Amino acid sequence: MSKLLPMDEAVAGLVHDGDTVAIEGFTHLISFAAGHEIIRQGRRDLTLCRLTPDVIYDQMIGAGVARKLVFSWLGNPGAGSLHAIRRLVEGPGFEVEEYSHFGMVGRYAAGAAKLPFYPLRSFEGSDLPSVNPNIRTVASPFDGEEVYAVPPLNPDVTIVHAQRADVHGNTQAWGLLGCQKEAAFAARRVIVVAEEIVPESVIRADPNRVLLPGLIVDAVVHCPRGAHPSFAQGHYDRDNRFYLAWEHISRDPQRLSAWLDEWIHGTSDHAGYLAKLGEAHWDDLLPGPALSGEVDYGDHR
Repeated sequence: MSKLLPMDEAVAGLVHDGDTVAIEGFTHLISFAAGHEIIRQGRRDLTLCRLTPDVIYDQMIGAGVARKLVFSWLGNPGAGSLHAIRRLVEGPGFEVEEYSHFGMVGRYAAGAAKLPFYPLRSFEGSDLPSVNPNIRTVASPFDGEEVYAVPPLNPDVTIVHAQRADVHGNTQAWGLLGCQKEAAFAARRVIVVAEEIVPESVIRADPNRVLLPGLIVDAVVHCPRGAHPSFAQGHYDRDNRFYLAWEHISRDPQRLSAWLDEWIHGTSDHAGYLAKLGEAHWDDLLPGPALSGEVDYGDHR
């Protein structure tokens, strides 16, 4: 059965007020299009989880969709701070829960494996355990050695962007990856946003490139250029000009509000967002060919 849905239907059916939502992707394959649709639909009281909250979460939190952020690094890569988030963090009422990168990966891994906690050493010498009560110590059952532990993280919804998927949700990605697989397997519901929808035969011809199997995917959305201003290896490069511009936009609450009104609330969907950007915007973002070698999975007799 096909799981292919338009973005607005996928978000309306699978992302609810009060949910814990993870939009993962490590500088690469970040589904800005899905984040924008969550803003358009006026979701509220979300707990947003992500290893590296960057511009997409600054936009979402600036739009008022979230009450809490669970993360391990925060900033606008190469440009500065995330000022919408910073204003809320420095004021009353907004919750933050901070870990190391490995701490967040451990939480997703424990959630995916249905484990009660994930042990790790990397908080030794850190101040984070003193400010985060969910980072605790546990004695090894083998030799009594004390190590740190973090609880499982099971998002209500994980959203993953990828280069291609079939209509059943079998998803392939390549290039720079983060913890998309762990976050998806840990989630109760999964939305895949893909640059291309391809026949199942294409997926089967290159099985080692599969990131997620369709059996854990609830909805597949075809959304070319849906990761802009982040990048999708082989489709378009990172829009560094956008990240630099966001540093100035997010500093000013009125300018941020005007940007949200124009680019998100003022567009009906991601196609409208792309139309506002214009085709000429992509001239410097389209990469040249970089072919990978072929592999024959068949019989070599």
